[in-house]
Amino acid sequence: MKNTFLVIMGIFISIATYAQTTDYRDKAKKLVSQMTLEEKASLCSGETAWSTQAIPRLGIPSIFMTDGPHGLRKAVGFDFTNSVPATCFPTASALASSWNPALAQKMGEALAIESQANDVQILLGPGVNMKRSPLGGRNFEYFSEDPILAGRIATAFINGVQSQGVGTSMKHFAANNQEFERMSNSSNVDERTLNEIYFPAFEMAVKEAQPWTVMCSYNKLNGVYASENKYLLNDVLKEKWGFKGFVVSDWGAVNERPLGVEAGLNLEMPASGGYNNKKIIEAVKNGTLKESRLDEIVTETLAVTLKAKDSHKQGIVVDKPKHNALARQVSGECIVLLKNDNSILPLSSSTTKIAIIGVFGKTPRYQGSGSSQVKPTQIENAYDELQKLYKGTTFSYAAGYATDGTTNETLIAEAVQNAKNAETVIVFAGLPDIYESEGYDRANMDMPAGHNQLIEAVAKANKNVVVVLMNGSAVSMPWKKDVQAIVEAYLGGQAGGGAIADVLTGKVNPSGKLSETFPMRLEDTPTAIDFPSKDGNANYGEGIFIGYRYYDKKKIEPNFPFGYGLSYTTFVYSDIKANTMLAKDTDDIIISLQVKNTGKVAGKEVVELYVHEQATETSRPENELKHFEKIALNPGEEKTVNFHLTSRDFAYYSTTAHEWVIKSGKFDIRVGSSSRDLPLQQTIEIQSTKTAKIAFTRNSMFKEFKNTQNSEAIYEQLTKSFTGGNKKAVTEEEKKAESFLQAMLGDMPISKFILLSGGKFTEENLQAILKSANGN
Repeated sequence: MKNTFLVIMGIFISIATYAQTTDYRDKAKKLVSQMTLEEKASLCSGETAWSTQAIPRLGIPSIFMTDGPHGLRKAVGFDFTNSVPATCFPTASALASSWNPALAQKMGEALAIESQANDVQILLGPGVNMKRSPLGGRNFEYFSEDPILAGRIATAFINGVQSQGVGTSMKHFAANNQEFERMSNSSNVDERTLNEIYFPAFEMAVKEAQPWTVMCSYNKLNGVYASENKYLLNDVLKEKWGFKGFVVSDWGAVNERPLGVEAGLNLEMPASGGYNNKKIIEAVKNGTLKESRLDEIVTETLAVTLKAKDSHKQGIVVDKPKHNALARQVSGECIVLLKNDNSILPLSSSTTKIAIIGVFGKTPRYQGSGSSQVKPTQIENAYDELQKLYKGTTFSYAAGYATDGTTNETLIAEAVQNAKNAETVIVFAGLPDIYESEGYDRANMDMPAGHNQLIEAVAKANKNVVVVLMNGSAVSMPWKKDVQAIVEAYLGGQAGGGAIADVLTGKVNPSGKLSETFPMRLEDTPTAIDFPSKDGNANYGEGIFIGYRYYDKKKIEPNFPFGYGLSYTTFVYSDIKANTMLAKDTDDIIISLQVKNTGKVAGKEVVELYVHEQATETSRPENELKHFEKIALNPGEEKTVNFHLTSRDFAYYSTTAHEWVIKSGKFDIRVGSSSRDLPLQQTIEIQSTKTAKIAFTRNSMFKEFKNTQNSEAIYEQLTKSFTGGNKKAVTEEEKKAESFLQAMLGDMPISKFILLSGGKFTEENLQAILKSANGN
């Protein structure tokens, strides 16, 4: 078996090496030069629901793509009930809570092996959209509310899949943050917010992993459909970030196909029966679409197609038990221990009577609803797995609620009786399938009333209650103070039940951290007033302040903060140091610190680094996650953790300069175990050497000129135009008056000085100032 595995790995390595060294763009260009216009147009849409168009006369193959963010879902047409059995791994919201890129990469490798075995060339995932609201119906398919965490996990996942000769399709680009009216709604987002929040995860993965494809979203972005948005697909993705693959539409996302070709949309899926191909042909013939542009688009698509086909290998057999074991390992690291009063967990081996309450204990909810549903190879439930680990313990069971989440007096009474007769009670609750799915958003943050009623009733009957949650996104917890422990298991995949048993018994020490904030109530969330938007326009008025950025800025106490998670051991942070206290070039800052396991068992800790700018004229978050590292420590062991900070870690996106900008000043580097627990701090002064080039115009405000090379002369001239004097301010009163005048004029466009200076400031003066400020 070992030799077979090595042979298979050797095959994958040789395939990957060949695919990486072959120039598929040149091969594609030669083939495109031999095509008719009709053939070129045919490659702009699929042949079936899941496959691309082949051109047999030129030896151009068809490739197959299918859903797969957390497991392969290869279906026949749109009959999703007839998909092939595949390992169902934890969903994205769970995977990100592992904060373990290496584990995400292993999961990606396993998914690629299953894709190879089923002749799938492109896996449609991962989803890296931000969680703007906890009500997002597809939040279980997305990683985080933070772009750095989402980007790191996505990059590792993509590298894992593609290392085995299978492509990925990172989605949904961009600003796809609600399901309601997703095919027509416009996400209206300002430039800074796009670049600081909604773009970085995509950008990181493109630059560090180069996914073979990127999937454009259904929605409009600032009034233009993503499928025909040149700024999005060409200017940002391909030109600015250097994306080398092709862009595929989300299924049915195309609006006007020729406009999509011009904008950079390579492939329409699913097949449109030739309808849009005819539109492309007509557009070329009538001159509204250049054939040279069509050639570029087809070449990009064909290059990936050829690479994908060359990377496929027949005869791969999936080791299903091995992949199930990996799924259990991944799920175990995703589980977040939210509360553990009196160290009720891990369960004591001396406990003789345990009550398992809740349908999810025997019939777990392990994945989300919609296009990502996987037909698992097997399913583990916590009730059975706990009995395997605790042979001498008596387990009782009560359903507690119906499958739809409702309950009644009989079910509650049975559960209460079981709780009274047990030493420890484990209640399984969460969100049923119908509560969160692709296609619609959640109505509120609540679990079913029946789940909450059950927990409250059981907690009155027994003080030793552990609640295990199975849900894809944040929920409210009105019973939080009434129970001893809360375990967030998320949607843990087919082996999630086993992973829960491992964590409850201490076989696995929980090390997950929340990849999203759990608010106290919906009213506390940044989008509470208008989500989902129902008028065709989703106005992102909260700007860069989503998730923890919002709660920190508003000083709102969350139920559980971003990055939070407990362990069965304890960790102490100490001795933070920086290799420099004054940096002119921020690319060489190294932060080091010590982390020690001060408990009695081995454990893993996620070390989180945030940056805070002390004084800034630009509105910025209190803290922003910039780096993290997950480390394993034995009892008493101490390790040094190093972080390498670059200029991007201190920058904000300037909408004036249209680029990332660093302002000179003091920055606090804060390190700890969550966004609200940052015991270490190191202050660094940054002297920015990278001044952004700003084009000053007649509508530039007076205050904007203070950072120019000739600012003193410009300020003096503009001030004189109002005071009429040539005398320089000398006395304190004169200086105060001048400062007051400059403050009053600060927000005024300088063109207004011509109108308001009584003739002292002329058009000639204005043009001279603009010439000086722009360095002309």
